Amino acid sequence: MRIRFLLILIIVVLLALLSVIYLSVEKQPLVTGIAQFTPAHIDRAKHILSRNDPRKMKAGVLRTITISQEDLDLVVNYLANSYGKSSSNIDLQQGMARVRATVELPPNPIGRYLNIDAKFRETKALPRFEYLRIGKLPVPAFIADGLLQFGIKQLQASEDYGAAADVIKNVSTNNEMLRIVFEWNEALPNQLKALLVPPKEQERLKAYHERLVELTGKLGSKRKLRFNELMRALFELAKQRTNGGDPAAENRAAIIVMAFYVNGKGLGAIIPAAMQWPKPTSRNVTLGGRSDFSQHFTISAALASTAGSPLSDVIGLYKEIKDSHGGSGFSFNDIAADRAGTRFGELATTSESGAQKVQQQLTAGLRESDIMPEVKDLPEYVQESEFKRRYGGIGSPAYIKMTNEIERRIAALPLYR
Repeated sequence: MRIRFLLILIIVVLLALLSVIYLSVEKQPLVTGIAQFTPAHIDRAKHILSRNDPRKMKAGVLRTITISQEDLDLVVNYLANSYGKSSSNIDLQQGMARVRATVELPPNPIGRYLNIDAKFRETKALPRFEYLRIGKLPVPAFIADGLLQFGIKQLQASEDYGAAADVIKNVSTNNEMLRIVFEWNEALPNQLKALLVPPKEQERLKAYHERLVELTGKLGSKRKLRFNELMRALFELAKQRTNGGDPAAENRAAIIVMAFYVNGKGLGAIIPAAMQWPKPTSRNVTLGGRSDFSQHFTISAALASTAGSPLSDVIGLYKEIKDSHGGSGFSFNDIAADRAGTRFGELATTSESGAQKVQQQLTAGLRESDIMPEVKDLPEYVQESEFKRRYGGIGSPAYIKMTNEIERRIAALPLYR
């Protein structure tokens, strides 16, 4: 009887979980369309984040951030696009805030969208749920609040993440404005970084970091490192580690380590423990004889492999427009490196077959010309006034013609056929 009861209980629990999943996922988005960002939007979002960066403030002192509904919506959507295909809408009222969000899921037979509709009411401390609906599933406010309070208590009791639970002291809304009172804790950044990169992923990244240290140490006094040499060394390791494992996860780790190294950053920027790891010897990594190409390529590849988001395209575009304002100028060459990197990141991590194809071709001795198109004839160093005269602006027929040509050249490369 006891065994029969346990079996029935397990079946009931599984059916309940399946029902929850079925009701939570929908075929239509609640917030229509994934947010699209222009370079001006990105510039504005970064300015807001920089202006309100608590790390620039003294620890242990109460601070207040006030942000408009429009700016809050912009920043939230910018961050959401940085980490996945999602979009949100925030409505601030007197003492209330309604948040609606849609997260696009990978293809599946149930539905493509996780929709969240929540309303919060103001209290003397943190907000409480007025209601919460996930897809078609209504969640009673007392259950949502109970789960929220349980999560906060668990954070407070954690040695690793306790600082995160006590930062925000009060949240209030008034006339389409959000006001947050907080007390910054210097331990918080490292705790959040550790939370974002799970221990298993940290160990995987460490393996590629160690291979990088080994490779750069063997070069002696050589100051330059060709990009294909770097890729071959890291992807040989990815192929070795894939036996019985996940080729896309291994490729992703190789790309991340490569991107941070090529762009002169240490993994300590995302993994606090990495600050204690052995340091690779600094080398100038060149792609097609240029270090800026390898930087553009790896940043876009890392963004595509970790987020699968079109944000990688617009970040590269944003940088080039910034350069055109008195800098080196707009470069279609760099746009080509951005797009090639994005295609590489997608191919290397989207499917098992694509991931294995990348491993096989790179370890077989793929040339740089097989992953990066010829760009010597493309316009670069185009200053803002000249760019407007020749192309009329982003999205104009002349500009689209150039980007289509870049896409054609990338599609013709052996790796992407």
